[in-house]
Amino acid sequence: MGSSGDTLEVITDGAVRIVRMSRPEQRNAVNTELHGELTEVWGALARDPEVRAVLLCGAEGAFSAGGDADWLYEVATDQTERARSLEEAKRLAGEMLRFPLPIVAGVQGPAVGLGSSLASMCDLVVMGENAFFADPHVALGVVAGDGAVATWPFLMGMMRAKEYLYTGAKIDAATALQLGLACRVVPDDKVLDEATALAHRLARLPATALRATKRALNMHLERASIGILDYACAAEAETFTLPDLQEKLAAMRKGRS
Repeated sequence: MGSSGDTLEVITDGAVRIVRMSRPEQRNAVNTELHGELTEVWGALARDPEVRAVLLCGAEGAFSAGGDADWLYEVATDQTERARSLEEAKRLAGEMLRFPLPIVAGVQGPAVGLGSSLASMCDLVVMGENAFFADPHVALGVVAGDGAVATWPFLMGMMRAKEYLYTGAKIDAATALQLGLACRVVPDDKVLDEATALAHRLARLPATALRATKRALNMHLERASIGILDYACAAEAETFTLPDLQEKLAAMRKGRS
């Protein structure tokens, strides 16, 4: 499988597929189209017998700046889009956690909000020295409901997860490595080379053994996420209706225009 949508590219590199978020002018912020393509791509890749591993990255030096301000405003002000997108968010998390093949994230620049959640649902994460994670949901006034609330406690421990989810504080690459959000930190211009090489190394491993081992390990995350994402997304939907949040999102849109 090798294809390109308007916002998500799938590039064939031998047995590895490079899945690249491609909204570079917005630092790969996720809009409704990209969110939908990210949700659908995992099933398509799982059905491709030629694929053995996946690299997830962003175009032009950024992983993802999180939710696009225009889309977030639409989610906040349009009940139909809010219900659709949050249901899709639960499906996206499930698709990634149940994906049978190894996923390596190559993180350059920001991985914020949904971007940080996407990286945390990958199997291995290679970060650039100047890359960072942050989940500012709560600081913005919305419940953290799209993945990190389920994955971060497993990766870094409950108390640290609470600290970073409550405050929205930036997590630099060195701290991410220490916390367990990344397995390698390399110079920024080496991230994609390192991550691609790691994906190819995984692709060469015995497929059945690797798939079953991943399945066993991800059962921890799947079982932990049962109920959590249902509650978190429902609570997130409620906070999207709050007037204060809608005013903040309107100001964000105005500031970007």
